[in-house]
Amino acid sequence: MLALHGTGVSDGIALGPAHVLQQHMPEIPQHLIEHGQIEPEVDRFRQAVAGVRRQLSAIRDHIPANAPPEAAGFLDAHLLILTDPMIVDATIETIRRRRRNAEWALAVQGEELTRTFERMADPYLRNKKVDVLHVLERILRNLLQAEEEAQGALEAGAIVVANDLTPADTLILKHQRIRAFVTNLGGPISHTAILARSLGIPAVVSVHGATRYVRQGETLIVDGKRGLLIVSPDGPTLQEYRRLRQEITERRRELERLRRSPAVTQDRSKILLEANIELPADVKAALSAQASGIGLYRTEFLFMNRRGSPPGEDEQFRAYVRVVKAMGRKPVTIRTIDLGADKQVDGAREAAAIAVNPALGLRAVRLCLHDTSLFIPQLRAILRASAYGNVRIMIPMLSSQDEMFRVLDLLDETKSALKRARQKFNPRIPVGGMIEVPAAAISADLFAPYLDFFSIGTNDLIQYTLAIDRVDDAVNYLYDPLHPAVLRLIRLTIEAGKKARIPVAMCGEMAGDVRYTRLLLGLGLTEFSMHPATLLAVKRIVRLSRLSSVRRSARDILAQNETRKLHALVEELNRDVLH
Repeated sequence: MLALHGTGVSDGIALGPAHVLQQHMPEIPQHLIEHGQIEPEVDRFRQAVAGVRRQLSAIRDHIPANAPPEAAGFLDAHLLILTDPMIVDATIETIRRRRRNAEWALAVQGEELTRTFERMADPYLRNKKVDVLHVLERILRNLLQAEEEAQGALEAGAIVVANDLTPADTLILKHQRIRAFVTNLGGPISHTAILARSLGIPAVVSVHGATRYVRQGETLIVDGKRGLLIVSPDGPTLQEYRRLRQEITERRRELERLRRSPAVTQDRSKILLEANIELPADVKAALSAQASGIGLYRTEFLFMNRRGSPPGEDEQFRAYVRVVKAMGRKPVTIRTIDLGADKQVDGAREAAAIAVNPALGLRAVRLCLHDTSLFIPQLRAILRASAYGNVRIMIPMLSSQDEMFRVLDLLDETKSALKRARQKFNPRIPVGGMIEVPAAAISADLFAPYLDFFSIGTNDLIQYTLAIDRVDDAVNYLYDPLHPAVLRLIRLTIEAGKKARIPVAMCGEMAGDVRYTRLLLGLGLTEFSMHPATLLAVKRIVRLSRLSSVRRSARDILAQNETRKLHALVEELNRDVLH
C-alpha cells in the first residue's frame, strides 16, 4: 500500500481501478519558412484554431441537461480565449515577422503569456494561466496532428490519473462515468478544480509523480477532502473508506433538500449567502444555487490579455447589464478592476511598467486613480447599468482615506457628466470598499462613515498579514485563516461596520469554507459571498447554528493566546456539524 499526498479540490471518496492517461506532447519543431509560404502557414494556424473551436463547441453542445451551469461557462471561457489577440494575432505576427512555423510561433507566445501571468499579484488571477495553457496545448496538438490517447478502453468506474486535465477533458470523462481523477499538476482555484466540485467528482491535484507511481489497473482510493491518493489499499483500509463514502452520499442528499430552504439560524436570524462570479455566464450557477445576490463580480476578466485598447464603456455596459437583468431585484456588487502594472490591458511590455513586487505596486484602485482614462469609462458603464437593477460599486485594495475620497470625487464627477448627457442611472448607488489590506482593517472605522458597505477579501488580507503567497509550494503551509492576527483584523472590520451601521460582507474563500462558518457567524458576520458550488454546504451550517452559542465560542477563541488551543476550540465549535 502506498499513500501519495496532494491538494484536495473536490470533496468525496472514490474507489476503483486506475486508468493512467499518458499525455505526451510531441517535440515542437522550429524551422524557417520561405516568403511564399508565410501566408499558407498563417492559414494553417487559423485552421488549427478553427478546429479547436469546433471541438470545444461540439463538447459544449452535448453537455447533459442536468450538468451544472458552470460546465458551459468554462467551455465558453476557453472558446473566448481562442479569440484573444494575445494568442491569435500575436502568433500570426510572429509567423510573418520571424518567418517561423506556426507551432514554434505559438510556443513562443505561450512562454510570453506564462511570464505575464506569473507576474500577476493576485494568486486567483495568476492561476488562470492554466486555462490559457490548456487552450494553447489543444491548438498545438491540432497543428502537430498529435493523436489523443484512445479513450475507448476507459471503463466506467475508473479513476483517471493524468499529468493535467482541462475542463473539456473533465466533462468528457464525466460523461464516460469516471469516479474520480488525480493529476500531477493543478491548483484549487483552476477551472478544472471548480468544475470537478460542481460535477461532484472527487479530485486531488498537485500529486507530484502520480503518473509515475501508479500502474494501469491498480486499485485506488481517492480522498478528495484530505487530498490523499492510496494505491493498492489493504482490506481494512478499503472497508473503512467504503463506510466513509456512504456517509458522504447521505450528506449530499441532505444538502440537495436544502436548496430552496432559507438561510436562517436556529434563533431565526437571516443570513445572506451570495455568489462570486467572473463572467456573465456564471449567473446561471448563482441562480441555480438560490444565491441572495452577487456579492463579488470580478470585472478584470473583461480587460485581461487584450491587444490594443481596453474594453470601451459600451462593451462593459452590455456585460454588466446582462448580469443585472438576470439577477432581477437581487443585488449585484460590481468590483472595479483589480488590475496592476504587472497586467497590461494593452499588451504593452515596457520594462519600466513592470513592478518589482506586483503585490505591493501599482494595482487595483491605485492603478485606477493613476490612469483615469481606464477608470472613468468603467464608472460610467457601472452607473448606466444601475438603471436596470440593484447595483453596488465596490472599490478594491483601499489602504488610505485619500484614495477613498479621490474615488468618491471621481464618481460624483462621472454622475454629473451622465446627468448632463441625460443618461439614466441610480444617483444613490451604494459604494463600498474591500478590506483586504491590514492597514484598511486596522483603520476601518476611518472608512466606514463615508462608505455604504464593507466586504472583507480574505485571500489578500491573509497573505498580506502573514507575508506569504498561498500558491508558493515552499511557504503555503503558513497560510492560516485562523491566525490570531487575521481573526483580529476581521473582528475590527465587523465592529467598525456595526458602529457605523453599514453592512459587512466577506467575499474571500474563507466565506465559502464550512470550517469557518460558525466562527464568522460568532464574530458578527451576516453576509457571505462564495463560489455557488459551496453555498448549500454553508447554508447547512447556518441552519444548524444558534447565534447566542457561537458568539460565546467566538469570544473564547479570540481570547485564546495559544494557536494550538485556538485551533482545537474551532474544531470543538464544529464538532456536531462537520464529519
